[in-house]
Amino acid sequence: MNTIKKVSAYALFSWLGLLLAPNFAVAGIPVVQWTQSSGTRIYLVESPAIPMVDVRIEFDAGSRRDPLGKEGLASVTAGLLSQGARPSGVPGTGGFSAALDENALGEAWADLGASFGASASTDRMGFSLRSLTYPDLLPKAVALAARLIGEPSFPSDIWQRNRERIAANIKEANTRPSTLAGRAFAKAVYGNHPYGREVTEASLAAITLDDMKNLHTSMVAPCRAVVTIVGAVNRAQADVMVNQLFAKVKPLPSMSAQTSLSATCPAWAAVPEIAPLAKRVDEKIAFDSAQAHVLIGQPGFKRDDPDFFALTVGNYILGGGGFVSRLYGEVREKRGLSYSVYSYFSPALHAGAFTLGLQTRPDQANQAVQVSRDVLAKFVAEGPTAAELQAAKDNLIGGFALRIDTNAKLLDNIANIGWYQLPLDYLDTWTQAVEKVTLTDIKAAFARKLQPDRMVTVVVGGGS
Repeated sequence: MNTIKKVSAYALFSWLGLLLAPNFAVAGIPVVQWTQSSGTRIYLVESPAIPMVDVRIEFDAGSRRDPLGKEGLASVTAGLLSQGARPSGVPGTGGFSAALDENALGEAWADLGASFGASASTDRMGFSLRSLTYPDLLPKAVALAARLIGEPSFPSDIWQRNRERIAANIKEANTRPSTLAGRAFAKAVYGNHPYGREVTEASLAAITLDDMKNLHTSMVAPCRAVVTIVGAVNRAQADVMVNQLFAKVKPLPSMSAQTSLSATCPAWAAVPEIAPLAKRVDEKIAFDSAQAHVLIGQPGFKRDDPDFFALTVGNYILGGGGFVSRLYGEVREKRGLSYSVYSYFSPALHAGAFTLGLQTRPDQANQAVQVSRDVLAKFVAEGPTAAELQAAKDNLIGGFALRIDTNAKLLDNIANIGWYQLPLDYLDTWTQAVEKVTLTDIKAAFARKLQPDRMVTVVVGGGS
């Protein structure tokens, strides 16, 4: 039997609702979560003000699972999943549908006033659907999406075109100092972990259509899916819609159609964690450019880390707050070494990097690096001031509504709750969690996570 949990979450009207009602107010709406007997986890936010629905279906099949030597597989597979559908059903029957190429699909989606896509990131791979919820449109959009989810054709001509385009983009990117800096930084921070691998012309050449088909066959299964829905549908309608979206999906090879998918869904192989840095790494890459590109950092923390809020608030003070950050004040305002300077964490399923970055004149690169290191080391050792902490809280809490002021933003937030299995009241308690952060919390969290004496520093274009 399906189980249902309800909590309230803060959400604003969609952008259209904001235009129509300038004196809007934040409205609490229920977030409904349940697990189907297939194993699919569903997160629903009902937003009935506009007859539209956004759906995201995600799987643990991002680039962190690309085979060694075939980096880019997840990304290029996603690029083909929405470009064609095989014939569906049995010829001569009322349920038969002809194959669809990219032109036919473009016309079909335009006629429905709907959109569909597939994408991949380091951790996730999946599909997105946006449609009006009118009864003469939504069922057709769902049926069309179901064909692409379960019966993609993987057109070879489009793959050849995409491969040539991506290879050309790689060649062009390799002429930019920012690309060289990012590549060297990722390799030094992540080592042999998949987060540090890159797509190359060689890895693209090694990827075949069979690789993509095999990834799709092993990935797309209800028992592997996390589904997020925001829009004008209720729980019963959402449940039916998810079943329809998976209607064309065949059971995984190790399953039969009669088995309980949630009980037998094969587990993915574990991906190793990112190893901490054992020592400081300094890398300088010669490049004739007007600006030196500087990246400093190390492995950071995973998204479910209990220090998340302390690190979020602390990083706003350090380098995430733009003109009001500590790094900006010391590097830009006091010394004029860079037009901008920033820092951020990239928490994910693994400890995504902490990154401090800037661009500066090549002859100032050494000074800019030293000043940045000094600011970072002092912040880790001493933490922020009380005034800095209060200003950061005021800004973060005051800007929270802008994080959820459209259905698309709300969808992103709910998807993160589902993906990282955060508390269902995460949005309800976000501002309270920020308000609770103390000076001691920030200092302790940064001391646990960052080691300024064991960081990677990459400079591309600077002096020796």
